[in-house]
Amino acid sequence: MSLEFSTAFSQQRPREMGIVIGVLPTGPGNSITDVKGVQVGHFTKIEGEHIRTGVTAILPHEGNLIQQKIPAAIYVGNGFGKLAGSTQVEELGNMESPIILTNTLSVASGIAGVIKYTLNQEGNESVQSVNALVGETNDGYLNDIRGQHISPEEVLFAIQEAHSPNLQEGNVGAGTGTVCFGFKGGIGTASRKLPESLGGYTIGVLVQTNFGGVLEINGTPIGKELGQYSFKNQLESVDGSCMIVVATDAPVDERNLQRMAKRAMLGLGKTGGIASNGSGDYVIAFSNHADNLIPHQAPALEKTKGTFLRNDDMTALFLATIEATEEAIINSLWAAEDMVGRNGNQIKALPKDKVMEFIKKQD
Repeated sequence: MSLEFSTAFSQQRPREMGIVIGVLPTGPGNSITDVKGVQVGHFTKIEGEHIRTGVTAILPHEGNLIQQKIPAAIYVGNGFGKLAGSTQVEELGNMESPIILTNTLSVASGIAGVIKYTLNQEGNESVQSVNALVGETNDGYLNDIRGQHISPEEVLFAIQEAHSPNLQEGNVGAGTGTVCFGFKGGIGTASRKLPESLGGYTIGVLVQTNFGGVLEINGTPIGKELGQYSFKNQLESVDGSCMIVVATDAPVDERNLQRMAKRAMLGLGKTGGIASNGSGDYVIAFSNHADNLIPHQAPALEKTKGTFLRNDDMTALFLATIEATEEAIINSLWAAEDMVGRNGNQIKALPKDKVMEFIKKQD
């Protein structure tokens, strides 16, 4: 464990304070947008005393996604949740829409927003089917989720606001009203850049954290030290969800993308997450490698062309996925701030000063 300590916490990410997770180097922004072509947009909705929610949109490449689809895969760590569009991705091994993250009861708005975005794109005038990929977590503790305050137009706004680089984390977009390990959760992101000897590829991860367990940061039992962990008394719930999006520019097919997606759950486990009975833990993995884009239409019997890594070359990408997922989850907690929401419910942010003290003792 590599550590350098500072007394200034504002705007600093864990890595900047010396919490170096893993052994692989990060990309320049330590973000999913380090994968060239990936763009992220947020719509954050904080209104009155009861609305604390939002939308996060991930665009896998800068072109027309339905005309140039990408290899993709999905892994379900625990299926107590909703991931619209997942069966078509599993069946065909490709993805044709932006990825939308929002709250549980706004999935329908997510679908409607993606459909509107896609049908209005130039070149899609004859398109009559859109497989919108929309995931969720339940932000009902802080947000008036029954009010269904997200509209298709707000989803469209998040898509149109997508850009790169994007390092926004914490109480933003789909993470606005989430809770993680009993602290304020949110959006988090991280990346890894493989050395040229291992291909030089980039792996980026974005998470929407809203789950429970016993928090660990780089092996330090933070939840135990703070007395904040699941089952410390029977009144506390560990249920919740985590959406994980894994992006890479490596030439990986859908089968090996699913193998990467499985490893993301190991990253969640390293933070102390336990994929409880009531937790919807989903991983979406995709590759936007230019040689492997899949055209919407092609002549009959035309052979598919592509260049893909061998199984033997996947291990470094597995490690990068685990490390980036673990760091993205910790980043989401680190960036989040105290929030008061529905019915006066309040969630405190992770107390970073105490965390640093505990980690220093472990070093």
